[in-house]
Amino acid sequence: MSALEPLLLLHPSDTIAVARRALQQGESVTVAGRCVTITEAIPVNHKVALISIPKGATIRKFGQPIGSAASDISPGQWVHVHNVSIEREKSGYEFSTELVSFPAPTPRTFQGYRRKNGSAGTRNYIAVISTVNCSATTSRYVAQELSKSDLSAFPNIDGVIPIVHKSGCAFAYNGEDHLLLNRTLAGFARHPNIAACIVLGLGCETAQASHLQETQGLVQLGGRKASADSSLPMILNIQEVGGVRRTVDRAVGVLRELLPDANNVRREPIPLSELILGLQCGGSDGASGITANPALGYASDLLVAHGGGSVLAETPEVYGAEQLLTRRSISRSVGAQLLERIRWWEDYAKKNNASIDNNPSYGNKQGGLTTIIEKSLGAVAKGGTAPLRAVYQFAEPITEKGFTFMDTPGYDPISVTGLVAGGCQVVVFTTGRGSCFGCKPTPTIKVATNTPLYNRMREDMDLNAGSILDGNTIENVGTEIFEKIVAVASGDKTLSEQQGIGDEEFCPWMPGPIF
Repeated sequence: MSALEPLLLLHPSDTIAVARRALQQGESVTVAGRCVTITEAIPVNHKVALISIPKGATIRKFGQPIGSAASDISPGQWVHVHNVSIEREKSGYEFSTELVSFPAPTPRTFQGYRRKNGSAGTRNYIAVISTVNCSATTSRYVAQELSKSDLSAFPNIDGVIPIVHKSGCAFAYNGEDHLLLNRTLAGFARHPNIAACIVLGLGCETAQASHLQETQGLVQLGGRKASADSSLPMILNIQEVGGVRRTVDRAVGVLRELLPDANNVRREPIPLSELILGLQCGGSDGASGITANPALGYASDLLVAHGGGSVLAETPEVYGAEQLLTRRSISRSVGAQLLERIRWWEDYAKKNNASIDNNPSYGNKQGGLTTIIEKSLGAVAKGGTAPLRAVYQFAEPITEKGFTFMDTPGYDPISVTGLVAGGCQVVVFTTGRGSCFGCKPTPTIKVATNTPLYNRMREDMDLNAGSILDGNTIENVGTEIFEKIVAVASGDKTLSEQQGIGDEEFCPWMPGPIF
């Protein structure tokens, strides 16, 4: 396909094409040997009908159905929310029918931190973790006070981060939300990018520190000499210590003693097989499924070929494309686990008088996405072609290598929080509208789906996949993303890290009622 052609036909069976540039009414354009006269203005990355599509007929993109015509659509007409309705085809699912394998590449390493428990980190942070919103301010005070220390004397420490949130109480004790929060907090406490941490509670909240200790194996401070690089953080309760000021003083004093030990690390070669990559997209547009997402999928396959792990998430943004993943599941059981999560979301939406079809967002639609099926077909491209080996609950520890899936909402801060809690040491975040995101302690690489966005937000976008629309290849850009992953895992700072972004993005998922 010539880079000069104004329309992209993504699959021979498609009934629409994608506008590479804004098209004007009356323009005659050629795509795949056919001439189409544009009947109305078409924004860039939006869809143009190639043939007559009668009302009720299926509209196809990526070779897949994305909805049906809500009215008769003529060739050259703009195809979008005003004339498209979402109707899913009711065909059955196939399992394990599209399994591929990759040739073993030459072994590669990244320069990471080898922890005493054997895990591998890409960053080296101190963390102050709050069990409840009531201890959030105290946690921030501890982080601020500790940051006043002369950290220049500890050059191997990346910083001090408060892990705070708006929850921790008013839900059922030992209930699903309580256990989910515990799993999330423990995932951050044990994360290989954390050298040392302390957990701060208030004392009377539902999310008791003692319960966290019992269910997650975290240890209460008291007589035990703390040591950095331990999977067992210390726990303090404000009410027991005697108030905010005393808690701050005590926590800061303990953590200051840990700074030399936390700083006593050096990067060393670690096999890429020990790297787990989080796959995320946000602020998607009509180019996401054409450029950045398939390029990231290519990078994901490269990492999987090296024995590493990559994790797709955002279950509501797989809806309508889950059949592509079940075909790649290594067993019927794995595929069924994914479908069970899809059904859970259908039921969850129904119980809350909502519909999964409410996604895409306003910005997604402005960028050219029309239905959740279209968005999902582009989103799953981030997962490449590797077999689907496991399906995880939110924030569940990721233990399987290769390509896996984690059940999360589509809301980016919550989704990435789950991926990081699961153990991802690097995240790649694709965006077409311009999401500004970071999530300490895990570095986030942002990839623009289109060149105008990349040029407009050069200080925020690490890479430009929009060059694919200008004639570059998915393989070239995917290789560039892969090499960037290795470089960032080895210590290169992402643009979000350079701007200090990532302290506010911790966002546990609370799907249940609040009392």
